[in-house]
Amino acid sequence: MAALAGAIEGTGPALGFGSIASTEVPEEIALVVGTSGSTGDAKEVALTRAALLHSATESNRYLGAEIGDSWALSLPLTHIAAVNVLLRAYLLKSQPVDARTSHQPADFTAIVPTQLFRALNGDNELLETLIGMKSILVGGAALSDDLYQRASDRGVKIVRTYGMSETSGGCIYDGAALPGVTFTLESNGEISIGGKTLASGYLRAGQLDATNFKSGIFRTRDFGKLENGKLQVLGRVDDIVITGGENLSLDLVESVLKNFLKSEECAAFTVEDAEWGAALCIATISEVNKEVISNLLEESIGVHAKPKHFTVVDRIPRTSIGKVDRRQLGVNK
Repeated sequence: MAALAGAIEGTGPALGFGSIASTEVPEEIALVVGTSGSTGDAKEVALTRAALLHSATESNRYLGAEIGDSWALSLPLTHIAAVNVLLRAYLLKSQPVDARTSHQPADFTAIVPTQLFRALNGDNELLETLIGMKSILVGGAALSDDLYQRASDRGVKIVRTYGMSETSGGCIYDGAALPGVTFTLESNGEISIGGKTLASGYLRAGQLDATNFKSGIFRTRDFGKLENGKLQVLGRVDDIVITGGENLSLDLVESVLKNFLKSEECAAFTVEDAEWGAALCIATISEVNKEVISNLLEESIGVHAKPKHFTVVDRIPRTSIGKVDRRQLGVNK
């Protein structure tokens, strides 16, 4: 926290979180966050003091957080969502609670859907901790409607967040942009974000490369739509596969599965196939009725969504932020 304060106040060096190769940054940069996104390509996201402070200030304001309120750190510090917890605590003049190894009470925290699932499926201590908080930010991966409703019914006060390292973390709360943030939908439905929380670009050998940030706008490579004026994120451009000549969203397949199975422990992935190009596979941690699942996906999405393979795994592999690691599933098929 002392080093973070120095970086934000300009009295100390910039800080790097995650895998960082750069050893120097432009003067206005306070933090650099290493991210591979969902493509596997390593990037170093450069964030200014102004962008970070705007993000943390507006997040605290949205939640009604006051000076002295506490934040619990529940995620690894290799990700912007965790760094933001420290920043929000810094602005509230409070010391963050380290809840990564034990459940400790606090007023606010940020978690991923996998942690929420575990709280509702056996981790009663975590569930009671979450129930006692004023608000819980949930982001990093898709939150199914079923999981959201189950948690809400138990008294967990959830705020759905959307954002990425390039936007200083979550900048759209419950489908609405925070003050100072804008978003638009391109003609193909891709989400673009602009405003005061945007990164300055990517660091390459200590120099800024802003080619992915056209005119102050970042194209997220996520698809979305407006529903009652609120942004609904549909999935990644990178998660659209072509199977049998038809486009198929793996995120949409998983959403249908999770709502039907009432479980987060399932995943969709593909393997190369001579007939289909990309053959849809379904991974679960227990046996499922393959005919029922096939019919469900065909009726919900289309005939091209009928799985070609089913596999049972000990666990669904995930990244440290809780997203399904589809590449690992494909390798282990």
